Amino acid sequence: MSDLKQGEFVGSLDCGTTSVRFIIFDKYANIIAQHQSEFPQYYPNPGWHEHNPDEIQQVSEVCISKACESLESSGWDKASIKVIGITNQRETTVAWSRSTGKPLCNALVWTDGRTKNTVAHYEHILATKGIEVEQGVWKKGDDGVEAIRDITGLKLSTYFSGIKLRWMIDNYDDVRKAHEEDNLLFGTVESWVVYNLTGGSSGGIHISEITNASRTLLLSLHSLIWSQPLLTFLSLRSSILPRLVSSSEVYGSITSGPLAGVKIGGLIGDQQGALVGNRCLSEGEAKCTYGTGAFLLFNTGKKVVKSGHGLLSTVAYQPGPGAPPLYALEGSIGVAGSAIKWLRDSMGFIRSASEINTLAASVPNTGGVYFVTAFSGLLAPYWDPGAAGLLIGLSSYTTPAHIARATMEASAFQTRAIISSMALDSSTSLAHLKVDGGMTNGDVCMQILADVGGFEVVRPEMRESTALGSALLAGSAIGLFGWDISKPETLREVNTSGSTNFTPSSTDKEREKGWAGWVKAVERSKGWEEGVDE
Repeated sequence: MSDLKQGEFVGSLDCGTTSVRFIIFDKYANIIAQHQSEFPQYYPNPGWHEHNPDEIQQVSEVCISKACESLESSGWDKASIKVIGITNQRETTVAWSRSTGKPLCNALVWTDGRTKNTVAHYEHILATKGIEVEQGVWKKGDDGVEAIRDITGLKLSTYFSGIKLRWMIDNYDDVRKAHEEDNLLFGTVESWVVYNLTGGSSGGIHISEITNASRTLLLSLHSLIWSQPLLTFLSLRSSILPRLVSSSEVYGSITSGPLAGVKIGGLIGDQQGALVGNRCLSEGEAKCTYGTGAFLLFNTGKKVVKSGHGLLSTVAYQPGPGAPPLYALEGSIGVAGSAIKWLRDSMGFIRSASEINTLAASVPNTGGVYFVTAFSGLLAPYWDPGAAGLLIGLSSYTTPAHIARATMEASAFQTRAIISSMALDSSTSLAHLKVDGGMTNGDVCMQILADVGGFEVVRPEMRESTALGSALLAGSAIGLFGWDISKPETLREVNTSGSTNFTPSSTDKEREKGWAGWVKAVERSKGWEEGVDE
């Protein structure tokens, strides 16, 4: 007879861009146990970024096992975990064999920019032939671009997984052959992980959660079904696609390991997960997660808001099967924390990521330096895949401290650009911004964000918001703790440990002068890689 205590907990598997963590929460969102492990990153060519899907799966299983060991070493039976949720890096694209369950190539990571030529090819098709939006009805040129936005909320970009999948089929013989022979399964990371946790080639389920599906360029945002016009446009078989599911329901059970038999009840893309974890469940609330990249989501309620200012329309979450979804406007910054990693690993300015705060605080300003961190082009609201990384304003006065501070300002300026676009699209000004992610640990960085943006920054004490979001959805799926994601009041006891608020200390004149310099710097960085071959 075990003398371990029995409790009620919910687990969250957070499959990020560089690491996986498994976190076990109680009903108040206190962390009871956790384990995190990094996995390898592959950069075979400039602008390329790959993951090995098997390594993601292996690290996921290790994290679950190690967190369960930690739970039991603290006196709790692992049977206390009643359900788990999964949250994941979103547009990263996996192709595997239906017959063997094995990956057919490395996954293309969301940051991967190799598909520029693929995008240019389909832009040419849009310009010359168009897209057939319904039988006999063709939209061409700018009308075709808008038709794709009307259907998916997105635009043709290297960012989205449907384009990455098309590149895989065109460039890898194994993927092409599997597609031709109807032996190809496609999915984003949550689809791949769930498939393996539920049995893999021996009965694993092939599903795609709706927020992840809304990032593929293949989903009709309004009807929440796979879009035949987009499948035809990109010449993709519908049989390769996963079955669509909501963000909160029981999908199946884990088949092996320490949590064998435990239900999987919540799935959500990481940025939407952070929106839920920050409890931005009402229209007009917004959060920004500063991780490898930075992602700002603004809840628009049950209506799709089409941006006229460079933002994306996306599903925020769907609280259950058949339930009406909530939508969001999103602005994505491709490089945030990864620029700090670049200062550490490539430039040697700092020995650890946390040191950037001390270094940046050693100078009162950037000394006129701007750093446009366009390592793989610029995302929202600029959308320029040909933009290049740019340090400008350098002089003999410049030190690593100025560059460190300019690195932090880069994320803040891009955040301001996105918020300005959201204000124009929604006619709503943002009173405060909820934040989470690794970069938010530094007070200096958060004060710079408040000063550049001119708004209050709210940083919760418990900042594992992404993981918490999937945990809330999983708990809601089985009614654990009385949680119901469609009734925010049932979550009032969750994550109440308080927050730290940062208010602007700069003057309006200082803020606008800095902004004018940023706008000039961005213009200098744009269009560096012109003349992409079709």
